Amino acid sequence: MKKWVWILLIFPLFANAAYQRNVARQVNEVVFGQVDSVRYMTQQDIVKAESNGWETLLGAVVGGVIGNQFGGGTGREVATAVGAVAGASVARNQANQSYSVEYRLVELLIQTEDKRLINVIQDVDSNMIFQSGDRVRILYFNDGVRVDREY
Repeated sequence: MKKWVWILLIFPLFANAAYQRNVARQVNEVVFGQVDSVRYMTQQDIVKAESNGWETLLGAVVGGVIGNQFGGGTGREVATAVGAVAGASVARNQANQSYSVEYRLVELLIQTEDKRLINVIQDVDSNMIFQSGDRVRILYFNDGVRVDREY
């Protein structure tokens, strides 16, 4: 269950990423330079899963159905009511949990060919590890910037 929650929380972050390496995009400007310093860091965000009420209702229904299997007469009615309340409570508690998402980032200080200093923070790409002295290109898009190694 937790695996699916993580997939549902993290997949949209990658699906809506500002820059995807496998998608062609229009670049407004390309600037070449050399990495002056590199700093790898992490950032944690707390994501609170918000419930819209359907989870609680579903939990109450399931709890009521299970409770209805026990007892007879008035006892069955009480078991159904207790099951519905317990199911709603469990579903509500599960729906209101918080999760921690960790982002791996790299901060690059780059000296361009025209001697300007540019600082860029972007997601870490395990196929694009930077070191001081690397030749890089800075890609400017309408909605952001990305740094790649120069090949």
